[in-house]
Formats: sequence, C-alpha cells, structure tokens
Amino acid sequence: MRPFLLKLGATALTLGATLASVLYVTAHLKNPSAPLQPTVLASHQGGSVGGVTITPGVRKGDVQPVTSTYAS
Repeated sequence: MRPFLLKLGATALTLGATLASVLYVTAHLKNPSAPLQPTVLASHQGGSVGGVTITPGVRKGDVQPVTSTYAS
C-alpha cells in the first residue's frame, strides 16, 4: 500500500506543478506591442548614454585566423 501512495503522491505533485506552470505562463503572455530594443539604445547606438559607452560587440583584430580546431 505504501509504494502505491508514494506513486500517487509523486503523480499528484507532477500534475500540480505542470498545472501551476501552465497557469503562470498563460497569465504572463508576451506583449506584441513591446519594443524589441529599448529606445535609448536604439537612438544612441555607438554613442554614450548616461556615462556608458555603447559600442558593437564584434571588432576586427590583427591576429592570425584559426585554421584548425583540433586539440588533443
């Protein structure tokens, strides 16, 4: 009888967590009118905003290109 109660409890806990997740996700749907980027970053790209300099994340370097990825 005890193993059956453990299985029943585990099943109930799993179903309860799944139901709680579904309710949370449906209550917090994506806002389709939300902007993809904050307007501050979009309007000042490559500049300085509030003392923070915004620059592109990839820069060209003067290093030799990687020709092999083999490692032993």
